[in-house]
Amino acid sequence: MFADFSRWGIRPHTTSRLRRVIAALAAVAGGLLAWAAAVPVASAATTLIPDPGGAPDPGPVVPVQVVAVGGMPGWQITLIALGAALLAAALAVLLDRASSRRRAALRSRS
Repeated sequence: MFADFSRWGIRPHTTSRLRRVIAALAAVAGGLLAWAAAVPVASAATTLIPDPGGAPDPGPVVPVQVVAVGGMPGWQITLIALGAALLAAALAVLLDRASSRRRAALRSRS
């Protein structure tokens, strides 16, 4: 899974630096995706701005029953969250196994 960089002359600290850069880029990409997902929601909110011209009061506000159309049902949100949690757990296990294999290989060399 991991290449042996000793034959190419790449020093170990170079690969660790590259890994840090890739992790930083992944974090930035995740932040941009989260921002892109939040922008439409934030811009959809409306606020009432009072009329500066001193227009007459429109009268009493009649309560209106709001019918929610569209949106995502709760079971779909739960299913997405469960899938994300399972994916994160699987990735954590794979990364742990890969790092333990790498540590074992380094111990066997020395």
